[in-house]
Amino acid sequence: PGCLCLQFLSYLAACDRLLKQGYEEGQVEEAMEMFQYSEKKAAEFLHLLAQFNDMGFQQNEIKEVLLLCGNQREKALEELVMK
Repeated sequence: PGCLCLQFLSYLAACDRLLKQGYEEGQVEEAMEMFQYSEKKAAEFLHLLAQFNDMGFQQNEIKEVLLLCGNQREKALEELVMK
C-alpha cells in the first residue's frame, strides 16, 4: 500500500507541474492516462496538441494523429495536413 501512495503522490505532482504550464486539467489527466503516467510523454503530447490546435486543426484529429505517430511532430503534421 505504501508504494501505491507514493505513485499517487508522484502522479499528483506531475499533474500539478503540467497544470502550472497552463494546460487544462481534463487534458492533463487524459494525457497522463494515455501515456501510462509518463510526465515526459504527456508533456510532449500536450505541447504538440496546443501547437496544432493553434494552427487550426481539430482537437480530436490531433489526438488521434499524435497517438498514431508517437508524438513525432513532423510526421503528425504531415498526417494532419493530408486529412
